[in-house]
Amino acid sequence: MRLSDDEKAIRDGAEGPAVAAAMDLLIRYGEALGAEHLCDTRNVAGTMTQPSPVKAKLVGEGGWHKAFSVINLDSDDEFEIPHMRVPTCQLQQGFGEDALGIAPYPASMVELQADAESFYGSHGVNILATCTPYQVGNLPVRGEHCAWMESSAVVYANSVLGARTNCEGTASTGAASLTGKIPCWGNHRTENRYGTHLIEATVPVEGFLDWGMFGYFVGDLVQENRPVVTGKLAQPDLTDLKHFGAATASSGGVEIYHIPGITPEAPTIEAAFDGPIPEKVGYGARERRAIYEKLNSQGESADVDFILLGCPHASLDQIARTARALDGRKLNNGTELWIMTPRALRTVADRNGYTEIIRKAGGRVLTDSCPAMSKSAPEGTRVFATDSAKQAHYLPAILGIEAWFGTLEDCVDAAVTGTWRGELR
Repeated sequence: MRLSDDEKAIRDGAEGPAVAAAMDLLIRYGEALGAEHLCDTRNVAGTMTQPSPVKAKLVGEGGWHKAFSVINLDSDDEFEIPHMRVPTCQLQQGFGEDALGIAPYPASMVELQADAESFYGSHGVNILATCTPYQVGNLPVRGEHCAWMESSAVVYANSVLGARTNCEGTASTGAASLTGKIPCWGNHRTENRYGTHLIEATVPVEGFLDWGMFGYFVGDLVQENRPVVTGKLAQPDLTDLKHFGAATASSGGVEIYHIPGITPEAPTIEAAFDGPIPEKVGYGARERRAIYEKLNSQGESADVDFILLGCPHASLDQIARTARALDGRKLNNGTELWIMTPRALRTVADRNGYTEIIRKAGGRVLTDSCPAMSKSAPEGTRVFATDSAKQAHYLPAILGIEAWFGTLEDCVDAAVTGTWRGELR
């Protein structure tokens, strides 16, 4: 792999052993991928503060410097970790103090995470603590090379913002944060961003439910390829595109999609493809019904214990809609409702009165994590309901519980009645 003089100097220790180890990791990583060179990045989104028993053991042995060396640089050596070289943010992590007494999550992990936030904050990591960093200040521009983890964040950055990132890992983002470099392969290269499949919706796709189901269909169809979608698509907003991308990344492994006339690199269908346009695959009423039934195939009992909203983390509009749906109502005794959101947006929701409305109804607005990330749901949960295709896909396997999928209104109705009555309309 070709290295610049500066990159060679870093590799040889010009900026200290930790940065040298980071550069060595990226060189080996790039060579394994067949990358010809590294590219510059000033935008890293990774996981440093996420608590775990392994991390607790490492901190006990040698502090946070050792934990970063082992986990975020994949090194057996212990380095003194310098300030991050480039802007770096923490993605979603474990539950924080606002979940104590609500989520059955160890207080020791909350304490460990708070200690990590103090350490990494002083070393240049912005503790955004969300899977949607683009909602709370980390908004890369078109063409910007990034090093991001988290599948739903990656697909949003590539597709909606036109930034360039692969779905990176703990070690590669750790190394990128210290060097400002990442292997130039995959989505960083223009030739790898063109569409591979054309999918046409012959039924209307409008609203959160349908964008999620359509995304789930598309991801299952193309797997790790690059879909171009067209047809009877209503004008999407941030929330629709967030949900659509997360669903494609869950049922498949999509990292970039194009919607002609909407996403930045596809002003037309022709521009979305580098060459001949492939034959269309249709998404009609039959496919829509099949996806709805598939997402609801993991539920048998209509007695719902738990409602989960906000995956990826809820936008302010989603919190407002939840508050309106719950205003003046009370949750069923024995049924809990959590809506997950970035802490920064929860602050705005507090000021707007949304949080208080949800609290009076018996619901909770929680931050920083989600039940899938923290492997934690209300005690005794057997059946949950969600408006997220991503959580309906993952949470039954992670927690061994039944799942129902529907609209936000279906979910709120289940929270109030304790019974799932959702249906496809």
